[in-house]
Amino acid sequence: MVFRRFVALLLAVLCCTPGVAAGVEWRMRPPTPSRDASLLQRAMLDVHNRARGEVGLAPLAWSPTLAEAAAAHARVLARSGRLFHAAQPAGAAWQGENLFAGTRGGYDYGEMARYWIEERRNFRNAPSPRFSRTGRWQDAAHYAQIVWRDTTEVGCAMVPGQSDDFLVCRYAPGGEVRGRRAY
Repeated sequence: MVFRRFVALLLAVLCCTPGVAAGVEWRMRPPTPSRDASLLQRAMLDVHNRARGEVGLAPLAWSPTLAEAAAAHARVLARSGRLFHAAQPAGAAWQGENLFAGTRGGYDYGEMARYWIEERRNFRNAPSPRFSRTGRWQDAAHYAQIVWRDTTEVGCAMVPGQSDDFLVCRYAPGGEVRGRRAY
């Protein structure tokens, strides 16, 4: 009985909704999250520094220089439509890098970074690259970079591509140094 009423109500709405009766295709879409550089900076610092605080580490500072380097690579990713790490020099100039890609407009900034934080479940504070409980360093590498003790600065940028948003965060000094623990 309840199901019949629901179907009748649904048919009444569909038949009387402008555009639907005429055969125009429509679909529900979640609202696009707000996007701007200051929101990105706040969200990234909040998520990163909360994770660092949980393990007793000092907060990261925002670096406009790292953010610009992140933006340059995010533009490359958005044009190509795929994820890959930037070629970087070895040594002191090397920057840590975390990448994220997801459906364009489908994720807010904090949600993007929280995917990296979720790798905490696979992380153990063992010398790099053995910091993953799974035996695959890739399963905890984003989180390891976020909680790397020697890292002091972060800068991030998000660039929309054809169908995905591409987020890049850069870190200095870069983490995951072979043979050393995160903290």
